[in-house]
Amino acid sequence: MPPPALQPPRALPLREAIAASEPLARLGARLRESSARFDCARGAVPAALQPHVAAGPVDDSQWTLLAANSAVAAKLRHLLPAIEAALSDAGWPPRALRVRVRKD
Repeated sequence: MPPPALQPPRALPLREAIAASEPLARLGARLRESSARFDCARGAVPAALQPHVAAGPVDDSQWTLLAANSAVAAKLRHLLPAIEAALSDAGWPPRALRVRVRKD
């Protein structure tokens, strides 16, 4: 009689894997915060620029906006006071706001 076939380990759904790992849970929380900040800040960005801007990483001291190119980054830097005001008005705690050009 042949030996019983080995069963592959049960794959965890992504939500369970993230919840089971503290570093992944913290990363997930930071991703959600960055996305929520971006949703709030989007109103301060002209509609023509919005497709060229993305939420970047957030940490304890700063949040980054990612620009598609240097021209968009320059315009975003001019808009930083309006973006910071929108975040403040929505109750977000202040964090340094950086603008970086996205490297694809």
